[in-house]
Formats: sequence, structure tokens, C-alpha cells
Amino acid sequence: MAKGSAYPDWIFDGSPIPDPLGHGARAVEFLRRLRHPASTEPKCAFQLYPFQERIVRRIYGPRHPDGSRVVKSVFLMLPRGNRKTSLAAALSLLHVIGPEKRPAGQAIFAASDREQAGIGFREAAEIIRADHRLVAATRIHDAFNAAKQITDRTSGARLRAVSSDGRAQHGTTPAFVLADEIHAWKGRDLWEALKSGLAKSDDSLLIVATTAGRGTDTLAAEQYEYALRVAKGEIDNPEFLPIIFAAEPGDDWQDEDVWHRVNPGLQHGFPSLSGLRTLAAEAAEHPAERYSFQQYNLNRWHGNSRDPLFDLDTYDARRFDDPLEDLEDLPCWIGVDLALNADTAAVVAAWRHDDGQITIKPWFFVPGDDLKARAERDRVPYERWRDEGLLTATPGPIIDQVEIEALIRELAARFDVQEIAFDPHLARQIMQKLFDDSLPVIEMRQAPLTMGVAAGDLERVVNGHMIRHDGHPILRNHFDNVVASRNDTGLTRMHKAKKTDRIDGAIAAAMAVSRAVNAETTRSAYASDDAELFIF
Repeated sequence: MAKGSAYPDWIFDGSPIPDPLGHGARAVEFLRRLRHPASTEPKCAFQLYPFQERIVRRIYGPRHPDGSRVVKSVFLMLPRGNRKTSLAAALSLLHVIGPEKRPAGQAIFAASDREQAGIGFREAAEIIRADHRLVAATRIHDAFNAAKQITDRTSGARLRAVSSDGRAQHGTTPAFVLADEIHAWKGRDLWEALKSGLAKSDDSLLIVATTAGRGTDTLAAEQYEYALRVAKGEIDNPEFLPIIFAAEPGDDWQDEDVWHRVNPGLQHGFPSLSGLRTLAAEAAEHPAERYSFQQYNLNRWHGNSRDPLFDLDTYDARRFDDPLEDLEDLPCWIGVDLALNADTAAVVAAWRHDDGQITIKPWFFVPGDDLKARAERDRVPYERWRDEGLLTATPGPIIDQVEIEALIRELAARFDVQEIAFDPHLARQIMQKLFDDSLPVIEMRQAPLTMGVAAGDLERVVNGHMIRHDGHPILRNHFDNVVASRNDTGLTRMHKAKKTDRIDGAIAAAMAVSRAVNAETTRSAYASDDAELFIF
């Protein structure tokens, strides 16, 4: 594995996998003896592809001197279409009718809902029904709207399908759990019940098989983050096996070499390469589709729990070195989003070029007290940003508005400022001072109509290749943190992905950019009292 990479190179490098007692080879042999109704092999033999065989050997081969497995938990993350469900079903049967079964042992196939749990269970049932010998050796209960179970007639071992939207499985003592697509699980009840049940039995095994998810505050995100740290060598846990097929940061999502690297089944004909090309072509034109393509087909875990508002690839490509002196003759609009102690405060200026392009530049402010703790909470490098001159840390526990006022006065003195837009919340005092000195202050309340229009304007400018910026990392971070919801009227609302995210720069940018693009028809665009001249 490359340093800092989570990619499972061991699956392809031919390195030896310990198998002192032959259990890995035994598991592979069992799986190869199964049949699958969709198999193209002679006699419908189960197709265990080389990358799958290496995974099976790595799970079941390494053993302690007492014969117990070294691996107790597996986190298998594969993109859609790589036959994860077929492998999961076969591994479940390994613990019910195969050499890993225990007398009266319990194996559980757990998924987000009854329908998803039924998919994996039906796959296992179809494997059994493809071989009359297995049909005779088992009982299958899979009536519609009833509990689903496969039982080995001889040992009493059984496989059950359960779902996270049902009652938690407290009281069970499973020897094997396959947790399918945990990124879609509802709550933690089932997970906690199954984990506590596994702990009751020696040599139990948990396999998480999932595609990438969204968000950072979920059960799945926690498991992914832990697996990532083990895979990168940050945590030493030989009992936990991470197998993460995912595009790395910086990978080009349109590069077919990346597709092949992330989708180990592609070399064997699955998923469909032509199908991926079709999806990628659609994604190139639609940011939301691109988000989904990267998540489901390249296994990129997105921190945002909902669709992003901005196409950040387009945003990143619009980086320009526009010296401030070149902007002095252009009309300028300023958006201000104030804060006291919890958020950052942001001032964003937007200059409109003759061709309609908009150059934006931001300034950020945070309280100086306890900046290190603030950085740890928000998971961003405030101290480094301060030292690099990217933000101002004002003395004390709250943001000093005097410094923000001084900046705005400096901008107004240097540039052709048309309007200075404030959300009046927290801003009455500073707005009054600026207004008294004849600066063009306006109110722009954070109401749905006003900010819905503003968010839509900013979205069109960014995704329409009309934005210009200098690559300011804090502003990009705030843009990246924005997720969107849209109401029936088409208005867009900007949200944080999680509580500790900051989007103040994006809010201020939306205020400034919207006023800039609507400058010639301001009164019709903001006919309500939500955006109005600041007059006492």
C-alpha cells in the first residue's frame, strides 16, 4: 500500500496470505462448489473472481495458534455493480451450510430495510435452489411479508434476514453478521444490538459490505473513518480488515484508468464500461449527477449529506490572478455576514466586469480566544490560516466589529462600491455608523425570498463559468460546506452539511454576487421588504 493511501494493493500484488491451517483454501473451495443461476461457468458453478478469492483468503486464512480467526471485523467498500451482494450471500452460506457453520449457530444478513435485506437473502436462497443437494439439506422460509430464514437440517445453523427499520435484535447471539449498505441504515439500534450480540460468542465475524455514503455524523461515516485510519496505518488493529476501493483525493473522476482501479470487476466485464461512460457523460453536464457518479461508481465519500449547490470542479477551474488595482474602476458590491463568537464573520466583495463575469474576494474574522480549540471543533486550521494572513483573529472571545467596519471603510474608499448589503441581525450599530457617513448601506435580510434568489444567482454564476476568484482556501471551504434544498417555487436554501461547518463566506458571496448581477433591475428582483435601502 502506498504511504497515505487506503487502496488495498495486497489484493493484486500476489503477496502471500497466511493460511497455516488451510481454512482460507477450504473457504475458497466451498464457494467454488456452489452454483449460481446466473453463472456462465460449466454447471452454473459460482464465479469467484481473483480479487474476490484474495479477499476470502485474507478473511479466513490467518489464524491464531488456537485456530481462531485473526480477522474479527471486515469493512468492504465497493462501488455499485461489482457483485458485492453475490459475494455477501455466498459468505453467509459459508457460515450456515459450509465449513464455518456451528451447531445451532446464527448468521444474520442485516440491511437498511426489509426490501434491501430481502435482496441479499434471495440471492442466498437462489444459490441453494440451483443445487438439488443443497435443497435437500436445507429448509428455506421466504414467504412474502414473513420472516425469512434458511436452516441447515443437520446442524440447525440458520441464516436470518433482518432490517434496521425493524425491531432491534436484542437477545440474539450471532456467530456471523453481514451488514449490508450501512450508509442507508436508519439509526444505531440494530447496529448496537448486533455488535453486542457478536461479543457474546468467541470467534464471531462481522462483515460490513457497502458503497460510499454521505455525511459525517452517521454510523456509516464513523465506520468508514475508522476503516480509513486502519487502512492508512494510523491505527494498528490486526483484527479489523479494511478493504476500500475508492477514488483517491486528486483523482480525475473522468479518467477511465481511475474507473478500472476503483472497480475491480471491470476487467471481468462488470459493471458495464459503456454504462459508466453514459453516466459520466450525463454527469459532465449536471453537478448533482456528478456527485452521484462519484459516490456510487467511484466510492467517494461525500461529507455533505445532501446534494451540493456548487460544481466545485468548475469553481476550481475559475481561478484567476486579478490584482486589486485592476478592479478599482469596476463597480463593486459588498456582502457582509456578521457573527459574534460561534461562527466566522465574512466580508465578500464582488466586482462586475463588462462581459458579466464576477470577481469575488473575501475577508474573514474569528474571535482570537481559544483558537486552537475552535480549530479542533471545526476541523479546519484556523491557526495556520491566521498565520498566513487568510483571516483576522480579533482579540477576545467575540469578534470585534470595529475591525470589520475599518475594512469596509477601506474598501469603500478604494473601490467604486455601489452597495454594502447587511443582514441587519447583529449589524444595526455598524450599519448606522456607515449610513451616517453616507456609505451605500442596504438591508438584505436572511429571509427565504431574499436569500433564495441570492443563492440561485450565486449558483448560476459559479456553475455557469462566470465566477472569478483567487483560490482563497477559506472561501472554498465555505462553498464546499454548502448543501441545498429547493422548495416548490424553485427557491434555493443554503444549509450547512453539519453543525460545525461554516458557510458564512458563501452567504456573504451570495449577497454580493446577487446584488451585482441584478444591479440594473434591483427593485424588481427584490420587491419585498427583505432587501431595502437602510433608512432611519
